[in-house]
Amino acid sequence: MTNVKKSPAMVLVLSIITCGFYYLYWIYQVSDNLRPYNRNDSMTPGLELLLSIVCFPYIIYWNYKYGRIIYDAQANVGMPHPEDNSILYLVLSVLSLGVIGACIMQSSLNKLWDFTAQE
Repeated sequence: MTNVKKSPAMVLVLSIITCGFYYLYWIYQVSDNLRPYNRNDSMTPGLELLLSIVCFPYIIYWNYKYGRIIYDAQANVGMPHPEDNSILYLVLSVLSLGVIGACIMQSSLNKLWDFTAQE
């Protein structure tokens, strides 16, 4: 899969319209797109998605974990001022506002894709 920019607002709207199914698809895509930046090679996007569906607390952990992975990715490619919003994503997930965290996460991903496209 390629690193495709998405509108954070569209992530929100599609997640609401599809009763969360797009959010699950988005989790799969993010997990797949960030595989090169994830230090744990044993995790696959399919497993991340399955754990998010079967074990609800995992999705809370997933938000924190991928917040850190995005931060590491931004730092590793040399982005100025990498964003570590992992605690924010964790809190939003605990408050059942994970889709809001997804919008913020998508914005951070878009910045990463823009920066890596310039190189």
